[in-house]
Amino acid sequence: MSGSVGQIRGLKVGHYTDLESATGCTVILCEQGAVPGVHVSGASPGGREIELLRPGYSVNLVHAVLLSGGSAYGLDATAGVMRYLEERGCGFDTVAGVVPIVPAAIIFDLSLGDASVRPTAANAYEACCAATESDVAEGSVGAGTGASVGKCLGMEHATKGGIGIATVQLGNGGVVTAIIVVNAWGDVIDPTSGRTVAGPRDADTGGFLRTADLLRQSRMRRPFPTSNTVIGVIATNVRLRKVQTHRLAQMAQTGLARTIDPCGTMYDGDTLFVLSSGDKGCDMNVLGVAAVEAVSYAVQRAVLQATTIAGVPSIADRQR
Repeated sequence: MSGSVGQIRGLKVGHYTDLESATGCTVILCEQGAVPGVHVSGASPGGREIELLRPGYSVNLVHAVLLSGGSAYGLDATAGVMRYLEERGCGFDTVAGVVPIVPAAIIFDLSLGDASVRPTAANAYEACCAATESDVAEGSVGAGTGASVGKCLGMEHATKGGIGIATVQLGNGGVVTAIIVVNAWGDVIDPTSGRTVAGPRDADTGGFLRTADLLRQSRMRRPFPTSNTVIGVIATNVRLRKVQTHRLAQMAQTGLARTIDPCGTMYDGDTLFVLSSGDKGCDMNVLGVAAVEAVSYAVQRAVLQATTIAGVPSIADRQR
């Protein structure tokens, strides 16, 4: 199941998309609060409120997560989510009013479109206003607008990435949903067949090359493109403690390892958040397996649903 987060209490997803400048942002709202977790596997991450999400820190609820293009500039867009939540009285009560907690992570998409245009606070506010529980768009929208994959040979050989959503049913009404922005340096792989779904384009054959093979053959563009990073949210209606959400984020990373090769490189800032909002029960091993499956499906959907933008062709357009 894709395009819906309605089975998870209080969760909504909204996009802001700028097709002309090839950038955008996506907000995942949980206005009543959700128990967070996080795992950072890439060596070049960009984020906000990341350390606060780890076990042992005092904050046990967050009110939204922002996924954004624009590289580090895109982190400024978080202010728009903060304003939206403050206006609705969502956040921790303090003597000075409510303070929403909004973690964020960014991708580098400045190599496409207009690098001087990045998601702003106003854009993120607009994404919040557009947030919905169902019929959430996928592909080259929101934070996935300027995403691409397979950049070992440079952007002229890259393939369009995007954002994908997939839900796995757990039984007893429990679900786990992955919302993944795929902007990987490496390739997207079908974990069942091992086939390259999207990667560096071979100008001679029209097919895809394997980044791992190119690395072994020392056939890569230097300096390496920095326009990378896979970010996302794994949301569930299973009731979890913070130490469990942290573990689930680590387990879900396997979904990236199965479908992106190589992943978590020195040129990626791969970051996965977890949001737990609900009262369902589930064994952690079962939940972890389902999260890996959801991430794997979402990664593949991100490139399969993408469209050509700024001269970077999508799989769908190449197959026509």
